[in-house]
Amino acid sequence: MRKRIRMIIVILAVLAAVFITYGTWCNKALELNTYRIESDALPKSFDGFRMIHISDLHNTEMGEDNEKLLEMIEEAKPDIIAITGDLIDSRRTDVDVAVDFIEEVVKIAPCYYVTGNHEQRIEEYSKLKEAMYEAGVTILDNKKMRLEKDGEHITIAGVDDPMFTMDPQTEEPYMVMEKSLTGLLESSDGYTVLLSHRSELMDTYVQSTADLVLTGHAHGGQIKFPFIGGVISPGEGLFPEYYEGIYEKENTQMVVSRGIGNSLFPWRINNRPEVGLVVLEKRSDR
Repeated sequence: MRKRIRMIIVILAVLAAVFITYGTWCNKALELNTYRIESDALPKSFDGFRMIHISDLHNTEMGEDNEKLLEMIEEAKPDIIAITGDLIDSRRTDVDVAVDFIEEVVKIAPCYYVTGNHEQRIEEYSKLKEAMYEAGVTILDNKKMRLEKDGEHITIAGVDDPMFTMDPQTEEPYMVMEKSLTGLLESSDGYTVLLSHRSELMDTYVQSTADLVLTGHAHGGQIKFPFIGGVISPGEGLFPEYYEGIYEKENTQMVVSRGIGNSLFPWRINNRPEVGLVVLEKRSDR
């Protein structure tokens, strides 16, 4: 009987060690995923345009001083870098880590940034914002601009997280986002890329004129099960509809980043941190 108990204890210990080792790897094994987005509306000059998509860093460091993350971004040879919020974490805020990353990543390619809900929660956001301006980051706080190439252009736009202006007693995030997008995109022409933090607002993005939306916030569903998918996200709760990869509805495509860091739930299972490489492609006539 004692021998059987010892054997059970050993088996459980081995299983626990395997689980911990795999879990640790899942949280540290950063990967680059390529998302190819085809569109008839894309100008020919932007065929092959490369955008690195970073979201939900949450003060995480991949390698010393984020060396591993920066090397991965540089090797992808991006034309621009899009950062869709939550550079910092409101529960363990370290603005210096975020600033150090920003000061290095802007050396690789032009950076465009929108806020996440964690930026709204901290008093230090003004310090972070000023540091990003000084480093040369373009902060798209309900703004848009043209990117030009060989006489053609696309529009890149960005919206603040709804928490910056939302009255939690009377409003929902989608209501605030509708207002922001109505004013921002109603006069946009040509192909438009929208940066926004929240993946759960897909239906609101569809109502806008955005061709492509880059989002995060869902953390890849935190834990992923085969054949089921992500388990939980901050915006949708259990078994979210939008948690990673490409989604398409009507004339709008959305790429949801799994993100890099963690927040309230500090563990990823079967859900590696991600750098997204979004490649725009002119859809050829068939």
